[in-house]
Amino acid sequence: MKHLLSLRKYLLKYRLRLLLGIVFVTVSNLFAVLPPVVVRVTLDSVVANINSYRMLGDGLLAGTMQQYIFSLVLWNALLILGLAILRGVFMFFMRQTIIVMSRHIEFDQKNEIYAHYQALDTAFYKTHFTGDLMNRMSEDVSRVRQATGPSIMYLINLAVLATMCIWGMLRVNPMLTLYVVAPLPLLALCIYLVNKIIYRKTEKIQAQLSDLTTTAQESYSGIRVIKSFAQEQNMLGFFNNTSEQYRKSAINLSLTEAIYFPSMGLFIGLSTLLTVLIGGYLAIKGEVTVGNIAEFVIYINLLMFPISSLGWVASMLQRASVSQKRIDEFLLIQPKISSPKAALQADLQGNIRFDQVNFTYSHTGIHAIKDLNLDIGKGQKIAIIGGTGSGKSTLAHLLLRMYDTDTGQLRLDEHSVKDFDLQSLRTAIGYAPQESYLFSDTVYNNIRFGRHSATEEEVKNAARMAALDKDIASLSKGFDTVIGERGVMLSGGQKQRLVLARALLKQSNIFLLDDCLSAVDTRTEQTILGNLKEYLQGKTTILITHRIFLSWTFDQIIVLHEGSIVEQGTHEELLQKNGRYAKLYRHQTQSQAND
Repeated sequence: MKHLLSLRKYLLKYRLRLLLGIVFVTVSNLFAVLPPVVVRVTLDSVVANINSYRMLGDGLLAGTMQQYIFSLVLWNALLILGLAILRGVFMFFMRQTIIVMSRHIEFDQKNEIYAHYQALDTAFYKTHFTGDLMNRMSEDVSRVRQATGPSIMYLINLAVLATMCIWGMLRVNPMLTLYVVAPLPLLALCIYLVNKIIYRKTEKIQAQLSDLTTTAQESYSGIRVIKSFAQEQNMLGFFNNTSEQYRKSAINLSLTEAIYFPSMGLFIGLSTLLTVLIGGYLAIKGEVTVGNIAEFVIYINLLMFPISSLGWVASMLQRASVSQKRIDEFLLIQPKISSPKAALQADLQGNIRFDQVNFTYSHTGIHAIKDLNLDIGKGQKIAIIGGTGSGKSTLAHLLLRMYDTDTGQLRLDEHSVKDFDLQSLRTAIGYAPQESYLFSDTVYNNIRFGRHSATEEEVKNAARMAALDKDIASLSKGFDTVIGERGVMLSGGQKQRLVLARALLKQSNIFLLDDCLSAVDTRTEQTILGNLKEYLQGKTTILITHRIFLSWTFDQIIVLHEGSIVEQGTHEELLQKNGRYAKLYRHQTQSQAND
């Protein structure tokens, strides 16, 4: 249960609602414990007067006595009805404060988790599954809400009602009260032992549920691949196996939880039986009245639901504790990359320097960048060429500070990249990534994602420079067309051009174009390169590619191999060296000639 202590900050935030809820619980239970007193008074009065009524026979006085007894029962019945209505009103207020408080806490907690996910660095997402992240923010938070809402409400209700009922019973007969509540410690022991088992099983179930969610999420995301390889049955079998493990664990937990309710019924029934047996014996001796016995039975019945719900509440608290532990595991993870305290705002001019930079991916151990030295001046156009795994995209990630260098310095305008405010840095760099990720929104909003303050004319101009304007015009609603999840309505080339338009809209002084034309046909590629030639004039541009673009004149061409610069120079200089670049050039020109 110690993990639920993390919720203190939320309870303090909504302490007014919680305090009001406690007041309403107390008042509602006050109206609940008054009817047994009314019943006791009524029964004792009826028993006391019924004998007098029988002694009077059929006379006028007997009729008056009969009317008195009837009036006594009627008015007391109406009083009990009124008390029940008042109790219901305050129970409504009780739920409107405590349960609504739990919804506010749920809202805050989900926002906190989402904001924390946004702050975590890229390396975190390399080692954690999306399904698990989603499950912790949805299923686990929902379970925690059960603890901050129904669990708190029922526990307060039980504490207040038990105090009032036991006080009422002690006031009548302490010895009878002792016998009636004797089974309750055994009930508490039973709850404690079963809870330990439930906690262990719940932790296992939550982990299995995360696996199940991850499996489903991956299947939905890769449905086209699954269908193209006709693997529907295999994936269904895999999902069924995972689901079957979860089902068995859930049933096993339900069997354990099923011990609670029969236990409650047993102990409550035992208390009622003791009330009747011992209460009857004391009534014969004249130590209690018939009304007292009825009063005790009603007290026991009042306690029946709160005590019987104790097992359910304990189960919810155990589940919530496991869920909060899983939530805290991620909330306690601090991002390795964050803005420094005295962060600089990135008003970048475009000078970039890599000085003996080394970088290794921690989750794979791959040494992606090795002793790299590179100077890029303001306004220069640089091409970075290399095969798969040569470290091209890693350079872009380092510039955007998705990762930090292991050793060496990366400087922008003579300042370390670590000195800049993260949001300011990434806003100041136009980046078209290799992976074309799009949102299930309109074309217009997907482009404007690069700069929300952009005007409609600027959005359309960015689309034109990416040679996307004609494609957009052919869509059913033009810029207002919703492109579906991950841009499913668009072709691969259209996705890349839309991502390029998003980057161009930023109007930055530094542009990183990471193989963003690989899915574009040659004619469209030449159109885009022609548009960009003028637009990127005076802007530092790094074009990451595995091909050679002959239509552009680059100030430097960098050839990477296994994280190191193996060749560097202009197009003509590299051809004269007759190395990797020259070989790639000959292979590309020969392929184009054959086409």
